[in-house]
Parts: sequence; structure tokens; C-alpha cells
Amino acid sequence: MERILIVRLGAMGDVLHALPAVAALRRALPAAHLGWVVEPRWAELLCAPGEARTAPRSPLKPLVDVVYEVDTRALRSASGWEWKQAAKTLHRIRAAKYEVALDLQGSMKSGLLAALSGAREVIGFAKTREAPAAMFYKRALMVSAKHVIEQNLELVAAVAENIAPAPSELPLDRGADAWCQLELRKRGKYDYALLSPGVGWGAKRWPAERYGEVAKRLAADGLAAFINTGPGEEKLAREVEAASGSAAVSVPCTLGLLIALTRRAKLFIGGDSGPLHLAAALGIPVVALFGPTDPARNGPYATRSAVLRSAESRTSYSHVATEDAGLIAITVDQVVEAARKLLQGGNG
Repeated sequence: MERILIVRLGAMGDVLHALPAVAALRRALPAAHLGWVVEPRWAELLCAPGEARTAPRSPLKPLVDVVYEVDTRALRSASGWEWKQAAKTLHRIRAAKYEVALDLQGSMKSGLLAALSGAREVIGFAKTREAPAAMFYKRALMVSAKHVIEQNLELVAAVAENIAPAPSELPLDRGADAWCQLELRKRGKYDYALLSPGVGWGAKRWPAERYGEVAKRLAADGLAAFINTGPGEEKLAREVEAASGSAAVSVPCTLGLLIALTRRAKLFIGGDSGPLHLAAALGIPVVALFGPTDPARNGPYATRSAVLRSAESRTSYSHVATEDAGLIAITVDQVVEAARKLLQGGNG
């Protein structure tokens, strides 16, 4: 195969889970032309802001040759202009004459985009996230792995030999690095843990006041704490700050800036979320707080980590807001003990 299209639109953690498989594909087929279809809000995981999505591969766009942005959320209520832009992108994809499209998402919209790409062959999972997606595939593959990263590796092995896990490659943006250095100098803090209390839904959220208490304990050990929260989570950040007695401070930043900030962290603490998987992809030691979701399927991968999960938690991917009793059973003492072990170079 010389021209391969990856379809993995989002979300943040899912795009990051696809990176090792695509990096393995790049290693196995170094001369292949790889394109990737992604939602615009996650494109900075593939290409630094300001860099042309069709520019030659470089540290700013290290993995794929072309990044195609398709805003499927906007299309739900789009005007004619958004549909026209989507049609132009689809025309560019078809003009590239891909031999195969790999749907790493398994949804109706990703399967449809893979089929509309014009690729001669569309390959996806036999067990899809949305069952009708499989009708778009020429080949639907059964995979045996438990972890989603290893499932993705099995899928890309359908088009290349000698597929083996490869380190994720994320854009190295000099502008973001300069911002991070300036921010650390301004705050006078260079050794820090990154706390990420925000998660996709309520049942995955560990209490804000406990993150604050963890920050206090780490500060007593000489380690600062920065808080990462996404858009709309400003109140959550303030709650952590208040509970920490100012030991933790919020650092608002874009996705590209978050990559730079995470790269320099000594430690990451958070629930099952995109920032957690970003830290793992960058090789940062991780204290992962799991409740209803299964760490065997989507826990931190290929980095030193401590995965804390109570036997009370039951696996469910339902987006419920009510707290998970097992997650709440994880104590501040457990988190701090795991963090200290990781900081000392061991496994939590």
C-alpha cells in the first residue's frame, strides 16, 4: 500500500489512542502517503497551529502527510457555507486517490467518510461502536486485544507487515515551547505536577476538593501543581484552587499549549480523559483515577503509571452524571502515596 487514509475524527483521547498504530504504520511503510481525517478541534494533535495541513512532514507535522479537517458537529446544523467547505475537503480527499481507508472510529459518520473517500478498500472493526458503520466496509476485522491501542495496531496490520507498537509522535511547536518557558519563568515554578480534574461525564470525576488536598501535600514535598481544565470548566478549576489554599494554580491554555505544558511536567494526576492520554503519549508518569471505565481497555499505555480503581466500580460507558461510589472510595492518601512512588522513579 502506498496511499492510506486514516479516519479518526475524535475525541481527544481516541485520537491519541490511534497515534501509536499510525506511528507503527509510518515505521513499517516509511515512503507511504498517509492522510488523516479529523475534527478541527483535535487537529493540533497532528499538526502545529499555523503550519499548513499539506506541508511536508517535519517536527511541526511529524506523522502524516496531509491533515483533512471535517467539522461533523457543525454540519448537524450547518448553513450552505459549511456544507460547501466539507464538499471541497471531500473533493481533495478523493483527488488524492487513496488505495485504502482505515476507519479507526467505527461510527456512522466515520464509516461514511471512509466510504466517500473513494478508496478502493475500506477496512474497519467487525465490532463497531455503532453497528451500521460496518455496512461501509469492504473488510471488517475481528480483533482480539483488550486495550484500544492494541486493537488499533491489529487493524493497521491489515495493510502492512511488521507492525509493532511505536512511540506516539506529537507536534513540536516552537511557539508553544516559548510560551511555556515564559509562563514557568513568570510563575517561578519549573518542577510541577499537572492536575486535570475535568472529565467527559460526572461519574468519572474525582472530587475537586481532593485534588486541592493532593496539591497541598505535593507542595509540602516541594512540587508545585498546575491545574488543567477545558472550556466551561473554569468553576471546577476555582474549586481546586480554593481547596488547595493556593498550592495549585490554574493555567488556561489551548490544546497546542497543553502539549508543551504536559511535556515538561514531572507527574500527571487525573481521571480517564484526553489530557491523561496526552500525558501517557508523552511518556509522563501518570496517576490515573478510574471509576466506571475499564483501565484494561483504555488505561495509560507505555508509560510509568499508577492506576487506582476500587473493586466497588463496575464497568460502564454510559454518560451518567451521578458520582461513582468506587471512584469516590479512592482516598487522597492513596493518590499521594502513588505520586510519591512515581516521583522516586518506581511504579505506583
